[in-house]
Amino acid sequence: MRIDFVSLFPEFFDAFFSHSIIKRAIEAGRLTMSVTNPRDFAHNKHNQVDDTVYGGGLGMLMMAPPLFEAVESIPVSHDSRKRVIFLGPTGQRFTQEKAKQLAADYDQLILVCGHYEGIDHRVEEHLIDEIISIGDYVLTGGELPAMVVADAVARMVPGVLGTTASGQEDSFYYPLLEEPQYTKPSEYRGWKVPDVLLSGHHANIAQWRLEERVKRTLKKRPDLLDRALTKEEVSVLNKLGVMLTEQGRIKDNKD
Repeated sequence: MRIDFVSLFPEFFDAFFSHSIIKRAIEAGRLTMSVTNPRDFAHNKHNQVDDTVYGGGLGMLMMAPPLFEAVESIPVSHDSRKRVIFLGPTGQRFTQEKAKQLAADYDQLILVCGHYEGIDHRVEEHLIDEIISIGDYVLTGGELPAMVVADAVARMVPGVLGTTASGQEDSFYYPLLEEPQYTKPSEYRGWKVPDVLLSGHHANIAQWRLEERVKRTLKKRPDLLDRALTKEEVSVLNKLGVMLTEQGRIKDNKD
């Protein structure tokens, strides 16, 4: 997969490209990542990429021409499944499902990072395929959200992680939070690893992990259980004394 960033601050991505899983995936040829600076496509001697808002208003907007030309300069193979994405608050909320979908459906992502008060609306209308938001809060620019999206999508690309299972067992790959996990030593300051994890009994360990995932999700993110539950999840919830509707959903206290 190829992931391109369109950003006024290419140096923000230096560490992202140079460490950990992303670095290894780039070196192995699983990922190609690059940054294009819209300032290189400015049409004045000051390399200006922003201007005042027509009709009045506070702040400055990123201009359309540098963004269009920056995106259009990025190499795209004739058979590439490409998606141009702007990172902004008006977009669809980013989820693990969205990360899986982007990794499965596209060979190339172009992530456009905004700054100032936003971008000329003609960019949204005629250049961007979709807008993605990573949350309901305000950031200085789109670089951090773009790296969040790129990192989550990259993990879904075959071969990027050491094993396929390691990505699939993360919280949110499946719609449950991850169970508690432990490593050596088996006892520290009197706190012991649960005996079942030391038993070597794979079926019992799998059942313990499922039960802990359900319990942790019920406690910390019950909204993730507001869906059609699996038989295994229903069985665990029954053991916990949680009331369910006939449709297999958690019963509202008001019912």
